[in-house]
Amino acid sequence: MKKLRFSALLVMFTWVSFTSGQDLDFRASAREVVSVGDQFRLIYSINGQASGFRAPVIKNFSILAGPSQSTSTSMQIINNQVSRSVEYSFTYVLQATSEGTFTIPPASVNVDGKSYQSNPVTIRVVKGSAPASPGAQQQQSQPQGGEITAKDLFVKASVNKSNPYQGEQVIITYKIYTRIPVAEYSITRTPSTAGFWSQDLIKDNTKLNQYRETVDGNEYVVAEIKKEALFAQKSGNLTIEPLEMDVVAQVQRKASRRGFNDPFFDSFFNDSFFGSTYQNIKKTLRSNQLNINVKPLPSTNRPSEFTGAVGNFSISSSIDRDQLKANEAMTLKFTITGKGNIKLVEKPNLVFPSDFEVYDPRISDNISASPTGVSGSRTFEYLIIPRNPGDFTIKSSRFAFFDIETGTYKTLNSPDFRIKVEKGNGNEANVVAGGTNKEDFKYIGTDIRFIKTSPLKLRPVNSYFISRPLFPLWLVIPPVLLAAFMLIWRNELRKRNNLALMRNRKATRVARKRLKAAEQYLKQKNQDAFWAEVSNALWGYISDKFNIPGSTLSMDSVNQALKNKNVKDELIAQFITALNNCEFARFAPGDKSQAMDKLYREAIEVITNTEQQLK
Repeated sequence: MKKLRFSALLVMFTWVSFTSGQDLDFRASAREVVSVGDQFRLIYSINGQASGFRAPVIKNFSILAGPSQSTSTSMQIINNQVSRSVEYSFTYVLQATSEGTFTIPPASVNVDGKSYQSNPVTIRVVKGSAPASPGAQQQQSQPQGGEITAKDLFVKASVNKSNPYQGEQVIITYKIYTRIPVAEYSITRTPSTAGFWSQDLIKDNTKLNQYRETVDGNEYVVAEIKKEALFAQKSGNLTIEPLEMDVVAQVQRKASRRGFNDPFFDSFFNDSFFGSTYQNIKKTLRSNQLNINVKPLPSTNRPSEFTGAVGNFSISSSIDRDQLKANEAMTLKFTITGKGNIKLVEKPNLVFPSDFEVYDPRISDNISASPTGVSGSRTFEYLIIPRNPGDFTIKSSRFAFFDIETGTYKTLNSPDFRIKVEKGNGNEANVVAGGTNKEDFKYIGTDIRFIKTSPLKLRPVNSYFISRPLFPLWLVIPPVLLAAFMLIWRNELRKRNNLALMRNRKATRVARKRLKAAEQYLKQKNQDAFWAEVSNALWGYISDKFNIPGSTLSMDSVNQALKNKNVKDELIAQFITALNNCEFARFAPGDKSQAMDKLYREAIEVITNTEQQLK
């Protein structure tokens, strides 16, 4: 059959007589009236073999695609004579952006070494809907090449729950539906999630979940481009604005044929060699708006321990030892595990004996975000130092949450911990906690003055100083010395009254002196002395620099003092972290030799950077 077709073609082309004397027609065409935001085609066509197409300067319109070139071939058979004509076309896809009447200048091409110009195109852009052009109904039922309809490509937002409780996990999915190839996409406007705490559930956007889905009888390729877990922070009707994105789609444009409609020639000239082309079309998509009605949590039977945890949780707690000496450190871990708003769970309300010094907990999260939602665990690690010997009990802690499945509040209890504290080694007074350190006590000794036993110096009777020649000079010296003393004393009083200034000037020098001593202990592997010197350097620097009494020093006061001096938030966080790391390593059990060198460099860096910012 193929041989028969090619034989017929060879015979046919021996009859072909080309119409060399035909007039060239280079014309431009577009819709005369469009509305603002409409997308339409601007087509330049010429009935000859053209080259060197020079596009005009197109103003007042957005160019979404083009120019894309295509070729169409038509043949006619009259009295056994076959004539063939070739038409070239160059197509733009434009979008109207503002009202008015605009003229697009002519374009030009080269044919057989001669230059030809098209006609100018005048387009009127109106605010409302543009009047339908003839054949518009036919174009809607069968879209022309180079145009994308809402049925070919759209984006849709969906939510798994439209009436959740406050704090309940809600998953929003944005899907793109397409019946044409998509070359690329980019999200240009992310929906605002005011009133929600959000968590992205798709970390790798290069591997999208794709599948097929039928909508209104049409089969689409569907891809999930964005997925979020939302937790409402308040009740009421909340709105998620639409998502906007730009998509570049590939549309196939087949060359038109004229003259006859024969199955043989249709199958032959439909080949891509005869003018079927692909062009990239850029289109802006907008998803639907979502309205979520958030229900408030029940006020009846709400436990006093409830702090906002919503989901399904379990708890566990443990201590590293239950027997220790006074001023030794122990660790208590309290872990909350489950699915829900676990990142928003606050620290438990643990009650410790008054003889225990307890630091703010170190929070560590092991939380994962998957397409099914947010789950994992949050651990609160407390560093505890008993100050006095005795038998103590850390009482049970209650954790309350709202269970979504049952719609009720549930309360979980941690176990009691009994701690036996033995008497320490007698150096209790030397142990000072950084976060709540007290004033250091100084012992000032007193001397006993003994009776003088050395020989006495005697002078002759009736020998007076007033009779000596230097007496007048001595009369002048006291007033001069008094005047000088008064000036010096006034200046000294001014300095002593500004005690904060004096301490401020000495702060860096004292801190460097302590860090230098810490360096010596570091070389000697003397851990206890090293940690004490580094801690005193950090806390002492803040105390001297900002004139804060040692008895009121805490993490909060350090944070506030640095903020008042407009220190950068990153440096404040670095300073607080250094203090926490120092105190945790100082009192935590075990070998801390590996952390000594790291913390020493960290202390030098944070003090140096703080001093530079305060200058």
